[in-house]
Amino acid sequence: MIVVVTDANILVNLSLVGRLHLFGGLHPWRFVVPEEVVAEILDPDQRAALLSAETQGCIARVTIDTLPALQLFAELRAEMGKGESACLAYAAISSCYLASDEKKRFRRRAVELIGEDRILRTESLLLEAIRRGLITVREADDCKALLAANRYTMPFASFSDVL
Repeated sequence: MIVVVTDANILVNLSLVGRLHLFGGLHPWRFVVPEEVVAEILDPDQRAALLSAETQGCIARVTIDTLPALQLFAELRAEMGKGESACLAYAAISSCYLASDEKKRFRRRAVELIGEDRILRTESLLLEAIRRGLITVREADDCKALLAANRYTMPFASFSDVL
């Protein structure tokens, strides 16, 4: 099993397109979300979608509770928000993957702490869902268009271009 700690921006994006349930079909990945990230999801519809995905077993909550994780969390809090700090500390200490669309400082720190190859983005997850037959290219392109209308753009015209 490959654990993937998930940041709020991924949850928001997949919630906006009604695809949080995809987490449940992307085996052997197991998606987890720190309590600090859950606290960042304030929109009632997005929060309900997250709780539904959790109830269905598509995602599980985790707590930052080991001394090394808490120390790294405290260090990262000087640079970024609670949710981002919790995700990155958990990923680094647990040697798991990170799902986040954050850029700039967060991305640089993530690459430094866990490496580029352990960072997934919204488009990575949708692409993997296509490969596993969970959604079609057309459905993923519809998601892409809806996300673009909500200010999240992907660097390609269609998922068919990156398959």
